[in-house]
Amino acid sequence: MFALTPVLVAIVCTLIAWIYKNADRSIERRKGELKARCESRPWVDEDLRDSTALHQVEEDADQWQESEEDTEHIPFPHTRYPEKEMVERSREFYELLSKRRSVRFISNEQVPMEVIDNVIRTAGTAPSGAHTEPWTFVVVQDPDVKHKIREIIEEEEEINYMKRMGHRWVTDLKKLRTNWIKEYLDTAPVLILIFKQVHGFAANGQRKVHYYNEISVSIACGLLLAALQNAGLVTVTTTPLNCGPRLRVLLGRPSNEKLLMLLPVGYPSTEATVPDLKRKPLAEIMALLDGG
Repeated sequence: MFALTPVLVAIVCTLIAWIYKNADRSIERRKGELKARCESRPWVDEDLRDSTALHQVEEDADQWQESEEDTEHIPFPHTRYPEKEMVERSREFYELLSKRRSVRFISNEQVPMEVIDNVIRTAGTAPSGAHTEPWTFVVVQDPDVKHKIREIIEEEEEINYMKRMGHRWVTDLKKLRTNWIKEYLDTAPVLILIFKQVHGFAANGQRKVHYYNEISVSIACGLLLAALQNAGLVTVTTTPLNCGPRLRVLLGRPSNEKLLMLLPVGYPSTEATVPDLKRKPLAEIMALLDGG
């Protein structure tokens, strides 16, 4: 029995060395997977690390504005429709929105500015965290500014398609026949760039907290899309990857604003086409718990 001890010791040492070696390999493999995930998910991008500023000012943590506690509450005016009319209105609204498509071929025909004003007013009715309304809608009609926007976006988008997005993402987009060339940024009569305000400023210059600013602005974008469809205009939702800081500076927006979305807006061109896509049926997007 004692003669086997050195053998057992050797076996134990071999096992320990094998365990450590495989543990190192596992760690390296996890690091590689993490790196690959990071490289294939560029939506965690430079926009989230936008530190450029037109006027950089250091502010102390105690310079935040206290929220208003005294707000008058008033009776809520509500219009209640008969059940039959409710069903009809809901059906008609669904049918209108079901025709909404992402259109990348947009005519240069001008649209009434009053319509743009109204759809942005509609977007501004969205709910927001603590009613902070953390959104800015920048409307661009100037052809020169639109072209500069296109140049910035196409420069970054070519890098996105060739390097940042990864094979899977680029492959998934092939059915949409889209690439880094964004002609609609020149042809669309109106570009609406939606910025989220990560914080606001009170009249006295102190910062105001903007709770759930990205969710709030995203809801506003949804209302804006519905309002554009209702007005008979088309658009395509674009999120210019790694373009936010440069576009913000180009448009003269303050450092507390971060670009969330860009919408080219107008009428569809005569040769406009869209992919023949189908939406999920109600049974696949709704779960009903009726207690029955």
